[in-house]
Amino acid sequence: MKKEILARDKKRVFYLGVLISVILILTPFLFYVYKYAPSGADEWDTIFGTIKAGNFSSVKVFAHTLSTKITFIIITGIWYFTSRNWWRFAILVPFTMFLFQLVDVLNRSTKYIDEFDFWYSLPVVLPIIFLMIYISLRLHKKSEVSDLLKEEADEELKNIFSDKL
Repeated sequence: MKKEILARDKKRVFYLGVLISVILILTPFLFYVYKYAPSGADEWDTIFGTIKAGNFSSVKVFAHTLSTKITFIIITGIWYFTSRNWWRFAILVPFTMFLFQLVDVLNRSTKYIDEFDFWYSLPVVLPIIFLMIYISLRLHKKSEVSDLLKEEADEELKNIFSDKL
């Protein structure tokens, strides 16, 4: 029974890894999808529907801005969800910024993109920064204590072995 569950979990982890790899391999293609948009047009008919330029000068500029934001959201999202490091919450800072920027791109009434996103994301980013500083200080203290204990243990081992010889 346990072997079947482990085999299923290994298979699931393998397929998840393959899916993440495929997504990461496709991100450069997503980044350059804007090159297929018509240069001076205000609309672009695709198989997904009609894309309009909105407040952008052309559909190509809109597609470039949109593909850039989505690409960075995908990459930082995958980085956050696959990271096992204690500082992974710091990845939420650029991730939050990219999300706010994506909302601005999709919001047709916004005239200036990437202008005030930092100020809007501050309530989300500040607690993350403070949490990272706190964790960093706690880990630094623990590493100092760990280093001291290791030095004392090494010293004690040297004393024990020197007495016996």
